[in-house]
Amino acid sequence: MKNNLALVQKAKNGDTEAFASLYAQVYEDLYRFALYTLKNPADAQDAVSDTVMDAFSSIGKLRANEAFKSWIFRILSNKCKQKQKEYTRMPAQLEEGRADWEARPAAGGVEESAQIRMLFMELPREDRMIIAMHLFGGFTGKEIADQLHMNENTVRSRESRALKKMRDQWEQ
Repeated sequence: MKNNLALVQKAKNGDTEAFASLYAQVYEDLYRFALYTLKNPADAQDAVSDTVMDAFSSIGKLRANEAFKSWIFRILSNKCKQKQKEYTRMPAQLEEGRADWEARPAAGGVEESAQIRMLFMELPREDRMIIAMHLFGGFTGKEIADQLHMNENTVRSRESRALKKMRDQWEQ
């Protein structure tokens, strides 16, 4: 952890290699979060790229070095919300990208992976965001509540209900 704090400080001082090292540590989680949130690989890549550019240009504004991961995820979360607003203007393109993404295999096999993704996509947008932030971003209930401007208990109960819903549908 001390090494990461030193990397953050170096990045804040303009060291591009230090920033690249930090980015490499969180890239997979950033991309997974964006993909599950946006349901479109190209848009997920764009959101992550935009996030990295914004983070790099404003890392000097990061107050607490230990908050790097939550700070960059907050930027990504905002990028994803902006992209979701754009989706209301272009539903046909979204469905094409979604079909490509749903066809990709994952760890549990193609069929199982597709079922889990379908169950996840059937959840309301905010529930998907809560689950993605927790599972892929590693955020606590309090951090999610702060970012989504919700009560911490609401976040926990929504996540619990959403996961139960997915589990119940999976078992049917």
